[in-house]
Amino acid sequence: MAYTRITAAEAAAMIKNGENLGLSGFTPAGTAKAVTRELAKIAKAEHEAGREFKVGILTGASTGQSTDGVLAEERAIKYRAPYTTNPEFRKRVNLGEIAYNDIHLSQMAQELRYGFMGEIDWAILEVCDIEEGESTCKAYLTAAGGIAPTVARMAKKVILELNSFHSPEAKHLHDVYEPLDPPLRQPIPIVKVSDRIGTPYVEIDAKKIVGVVECNLPDEARAFKDSDPITDQIGHNVAQFLVNDMKRGIIPSTFLPLQSGVGSTANAILGALGHEKSVPDFNVYTEVMQDSVVNMMLEGRVKDASSCSLTVSNECLMQVYDNIDYFKKHVTLRPSEISNSPEVIRRLGVIAINTAIEVDIYGNANSTHISGTKMMNGIGGSGDFERNAYISIFTCPSTAKNGMISSIVPFVSHQDHSEHDVNIIVTEQGVADLRGKSPIERAHLIIENCAHPDYRPLLREYLKFAKMGQTRHCLTAAFAMHDALARKGDMHLTDFAEYIK
Repeated sequence: MAYTRITAAEAAAMIKNGENLGLSGFTPAGTAKAVTRELAKIAKAEHEAGREFKVGILTGASTGQSTDGVLAEERAIKYRAPYTTNPEFRKRVNLGEIAYNDIHLSQMAQELRYGFMGEIDWAILEVCDIEEGESTCKAYLTAAGGIAPTVARMAKKVILELNSFHSPEAKHLHDVYEPLDPPLRQPIPIVKVSDRIGTPYVEIDAKKIVGVVECNLPDEARAFKDSDPITDQIGHNVAQFLVNDMKRGIIPSTFLPLQSGVGSTANAILGALGHEKSVPDFNVYTEVMQDSVVNMMLEGRVKDASSCSLTVSNECLMQVYDNIDYFKKHVTLRPSEISNSPEVIRRLGVIAINTAIEVDIYGNANSTHISGTKMMNGIGGSGDFERNAYISIFTCPSTAKNGMISSIVPFVSHQDHSEHDVNIIVTEQGVADLRGKSPIERAHLIIENCAHPDYRPLLREYLKFAKMGQTRHCLTAAFAMHDALARKGDMHLTDFAEYIK
C-alpha cells in the first residue's frame, strides 16, 4: 500500500484552529519541521484576516525554530508542554500569551495516555524510512525517540515527514518501547545501558495516516558556547570529586553510568572526566547525547550510551551516520519515558549532573526561573534524574552578569529541586558535599566552598539574622539579595538591616 504523498502546505491546511498536535523529536533533534513552517503561514494569514488561529503543541522536549519559534512569532500556540528553549517562545510565555505547562519529561507520555491533557488531533512524526503496510505502518524515527509511540497511537490522524536529510540507517539506533498503564504496568526490563527491549520502529494504524510529506531539512541544532576557564574549572571540580569518591569506595571501581545536562558546562564536565586517567572507560545513560559523548565514543572512553536524542551538531550527526556499523552496536535511542524512567535510573545507579540557575545555602536549587518569575527553559529531565540518582550533582558558576548576581543566595526565588534530593553543589570555587549534613552544616559548606569570595561576607551576615530553628531563616530578609538586584541592579548592594523587623 502506497500512502498519499502531499506537500507540507497541503498537510498544514488540514489542521484546524484549536486542535492539538503531538510531535516527534526531543530537543531540535528529530522534530517535525516542514508542516509547522506552513502552519505558521496559515496562522499569519488568519490573524491578518481577523480570525483566531492557535493550536496546542505536545512534544517530548523542546523543538527548534521551525516549530516553537515560528509558531510563537505568529501567536499560534494556545498551549504547550513540556520543555522548551526557544527565545521567542520564552518571551511569549513570560508575557502571559501562552499557557505553558512545565512538567517532568518522564511524565509527558503517560500523562497524555492518562487523559490529563485532552485529545490529540494530529501526530506529526519525522521519519527516515517507512514500511507501508495495508493495516499497519512501520515508521522509523530519525535522531530522537521523544513521545512518538504514544502520540502516534493516540492521535486521530497522522502525518509523516519523510526527511531525506537523515540517513535511513538511523533506524538501527532506536529501541521503541511503550509501557502499559497501571494497574497492568510491568517492570521495565533494562538492567544494563545497552539493553534493548522493544522494536526499531513505531507501529501506526495505517488508516490514520493522511499523507507523507517528503522533505530534506537539517536538524536545527543549537550552538553551545565554547568552554571557558569557569566551566573548565567546574568540570575539573566535578571530575576530582567523582575520582575521590571512587578512591573512597563510594563509587564502584568499575564506575557508574553518567547523565549530564545540556550545554557548555556539561561538555566541560564530560571532557574533564574523559581526560581523567584514573576514571575507567564508562557508560552514559542520559536523555541527550552531545558532541562530546560521540567524540569520546570514537576515542573508546565511552563504551555504551543510551539516550532519547542525538542533540549534536549536524556535522557530528553525519559522523554518526558515516560510522553507523559502530554506533548501532553502542548507541540506543529510546522514548523519553524510558530514557528518563525513575525506575531504570535508580536500578542502574546513574550519577546525575545538571545545571542550576541559582542554589540557596540549604541546597535547594532553581533551574527554571529568573528572579522567581521569568521562565528560562523549563525543568526538562533534571528532576527525573536528580531525584533518583545514585549521586545527584548540581553545577553553576558562582556569579552571573559580571559579578552583579550571586548564584548562591539565602533562599532560591523559585524551587525546582529540594534540599532532600540534592547531594552535591559544585561551582568554580569548589564542592559542597551535602550528604549526611544538617541544614546549618550545609549552609556553612555551601557558603565557604561554593559562593564567590565577594559574596561570602553577605551570606555569613544573613545567617546572623536568621532565626533559630531546624532550618534557620529570616523571612523578611530571605529575598533581600534578589530585591537589591531588582531595585539597585547589583546584589553587592544588599543591606540586610533594611529588612530586619
